[in-house]
Amino acid sequence: MGNIVAIVGRPNVGKSTLFNRLTESRSAIVDEASGVTRDRHYGKVDWNGKEFTLIDTGGYIKGPDDIFEDEIRKQVIISIEECDLIIFVVDVTAGITDLDQSVANLLRRANKKVVLVSNKVDNHERIIDSSVFYGMGITDEIFNVSSINGSGTGDLLDEVVNSLEDYPEDDDDDGIPRLAIVGRPNVGKSSLLNALIGEERNIVTNIAGTTRDSITTHYNAFGFDLKLIDTAGLRKKGKVNEDIEFYSVMRSVRAIENSDVCLLLIEALDGMMAQDMNIFNLAIKNKKGIVILVNKWDLVDKETNTAKEFEAHIRQKIAPFTDVPIIFTSVIGKQRIHKALEEVVKVYENRVKKIPTSKLNEIMLEIIDRNPPPALKGKWIKIKFVTQLPTHAPAFAFFCNLPQYVKEPYKRFLENKLREHFDFTGVPIQIFMRKK
Repeated sequence: MGNIVAIVGRPNVGKSTLFNRLTESRSAIVDEASGVTRDRHYGKVDWNGKEFTLIDTGGYIKGPDDIFEDEIRKQVIISIEECDLIIFVVDVTAGITDLDQSVANLLRRANKKVVLVSNKVDNHERIIDSSVFYGMGITDEIFNVSSINGSGTGDLLDEVVNSLEDYPEDDDDDGIPRLAIVGRPNVGKSSLLNALIGEERNIVTNIAGTTRDSITTHYNAFGFDLKLIDTAGLRKKGKVNEDIEFYSVMRSVRAIENSDVCLLLIEALDGMMAQDMNIFNLAIKNKKGIVILVNKWDLVDKETNTAKEFEAHIRQKIAPFTDVPIIFTSVIGKQRIHKALEEVVKVYENRVKKIPTSKLNEIMLEIIDRNPPPALKGKWIKIKFVTQLPTHAPAFAFFCNLPQYVKEPYKRFLENKLREHFDFTGVPIQIFMRKK
């Protein structure tokens, strides 16, 4: 289980810049709903050995300012409910605006830790200007940062990680695979859950989740023993209507954090869309196993090679990590849904698989001898030993004389050879080069 931190604030205060600075990467979810495009950023932050998921809750402009303000308020409300800590970003060059005050009014009543960040503090004079934000009554401490150059972000991260709870990893690890059914709204997640647990002969128990409003269903039927982590709803309609797309993203993040394997549903008629790709990438970043389920396949006009071409298109979009099971199904018709669960179990077994060190060295060192890493700057790289690290997801350490000279293409070569010989289908692999 992990923590979620949400960045909130009005537009143009530097939320996305701060997000990119803290995550050291760029990631965006794009909702392709008609009439509006929204960038949704989320990523992993690791600071002093503590990880959390960071979400940028940037709003979108639609119509006049009062509607825009309503949309900001909706996302802040959902953030308050779903996250563990809130970073409230304001712009020191603009002072307190009406929209800042509107967001502050919501946060002041929240029973959540709020970290107030005064952004664009590029000189000492602006530190004095930041004192105006004490007047909002949010907190008694202001963190002055410059997202552009990174100043002040270390102190900010110290405060964030010190305020987050320490959750033991896999605190309910009892050997039963935890499956998160994730995907865009309306792709069939609820229908799949109903198809799996809607029959009387199934043995179903609800287990109280470790996160707010998260329900884990113990599914024990047809030879499967799984914990299904719900992302389909189980929420009052009024709250869902506040912002169904943003809410679904928050729930997907929670479910992915708490799972071993993610079953990603996509629509056959839409193909692999941007939102699907970002959910896929989030699962990979969290080192979770993944199976792709193409739903509503019965609605597609088929020819001889339709399925092969569709699968090839998906693998092209998810490259370079293409070693993923892809199942074509009709959830309503209950076609191949148990095949999907079979793949989930296989992926889980691959994720927890441990390869003996002697076997690893016997196979991989011979491959490395035949295909050594290319020399760099006239220096030859010699890999002498390989072992699997004691992590929850597959990770391998290759010990060599010059680890800094081993580049990504050769690491991908090693990963491909590991997959070829040991079957890690559906599971991300980490490769580390260590000094011998």
